[in-house]
Amino acid sequence: MPDLVQYEDASAEVRAVYDDIKQTRGVPDVNNFWKALATHPPTLKRTWESLKDVMAPGTLDPVTKEMLYLAVSITNGCGYCIASHGAAARKAGMTEEMWGELLAVVGMANETNKLAFALQVPIDPQFQGKGSKA
Repeated sequence: MPDLVQYEDASAEVRAVYDDIKQTRGVPDVNNFWKALATHPPTLKRTWESLKDVMAPGTLDPVTKEMLYLAVSITNGCGYCIASHGAAARKAGMTEEMWGELLAVVGMANETNKLAFALQVPIDPQFQGKGSKA
């Protein structure tokens, strides 16, 4: 089990990141992911800044961003991230119906991805290019 850096034991550098996380998320304490990352303060700070930037308001609404994060977490098999981002997605507005559809899409995408990979299906010309505007 990794070391978890508690606020009272943290350096000033780590406390500054913890304070930003707590203020940004409106939570009384940071979760264990951040406490584990705090064993290497530069990684804690870089990861928090990147996550905060990526998950900030943008073209995609918060529930969509959390559901995308959740889908990738499911595919990568990260139980911690599934729990954390599942809770965040629900807080952002994901309903049980949305959860069911998300699971169906994740399952289908994984199945068809593996089939296409196994069969080494050549990419159709109309699907070539960045983000494929088919």
